[in-house]
Amino acid sequence: MKSPVHRCRDVEHARGQGRASTGANYLQAEQRIPISKDVITSSSASAMWFIRDVCGIVCAMITWLLVLYADFVVLFVMLLPSKNLMYSIVNGTLFNVLAFLALSSHLRAMCTDPGAVPKGNATKEYIESLQLKPGQVVYKCPKCCSIKPDRAHHCSVCKRCIRKMDHHCPWVNNCVGENNQKYFVLFTMYIALISLHALLMVVFHFLYCFEDDWTKCSSFSPPATVILLILLCFEGLLFLIFTCVMFGTQVHSICNDETGIEQLKKEERRWAKKTKWMNMRAVFGHPFSLLWFSPFSTPDHGKAETYQYVV
Repeated sequence: MKSPVHRCRDVEHARGQGRASTGANYLQAEQRIPISKDVITSSSASAMWFIRDVCGIVCAMITWLLVLYADFVVLFVMLLPSKNLMYSIVNGTLFNVLAFLALSSHLRAMCTDPGAVPKGNATKEYIESLQLKPGQVVYKCPKCCSIKPDRAHHCSVCKRCIRKMDHHCPWVNNCVGENNQKYFVLFTMYIALISLHALLMVVFHFLYCFEDDWTKCSSFSPPATVILLILLCFEGLLFLIFTCVMFGTQVHSICNDETGIEQLKKEERRWAKKTKWMNMRAVFGHPFSLLWFSPFSTPDHGKAETYQYVV
């Protein structure tokens, strides 16, 4: 974290208040300005959001290709050659529904504005329009020249300040922030579920093929079948561990109302403490329903919610 001396360089004071007059008390809560969410909502919130980062685009494409590969092996190597029609229908339907939800969540997490602060709004005219009272200060980001609200951090990849930024994830080619954290959590959950499902089907398929002729349990040659299944098993195990850890970390952060960056920097809590259930509803929507698990439902983060400029 910046020292108070360094941070003062990016602080705008109300008229009639010199920089030296604020002293060490400029961090007091009563000096911050509660402001409506509409004022700091990004102008791109209603438009398509997409980060033009080569590394992120490649990682996102790899994610989709790996899911499509798993779907190919599940359908054409294990289920379609199976003699049990009901087994194939049930497992094929379940796997594809979960895969569809996972990719939909990934797309929403990637193409949703994570909570970007309007860029370049820290102008003298705009600050004067806020009508600051004597002693009040606002902090502006020197990198994107925006008025920086409380709990916002600058992302060097997105080149924007993001409200409640948790981290920048190359696998979704976007920051995980206030507006898209729900979709990222759903993405990790559904990927974990299809990974577990695929691993279980691989185990059952190996047991079935050991008891029967390998040429009858797959439309591919035995060596090709074994290689495809081993690759799927490795992919499923790797993604199961990774997404379970990410899912658990995200849920823990949501319940404690503390982002990953805030935990890493050990930032002092200056916001109101709420119950874990209230924090969950703030991310997934009010009230609890099956829409929590839908990537097509946009959560209501609270119209009456206010923010404070960090100083």
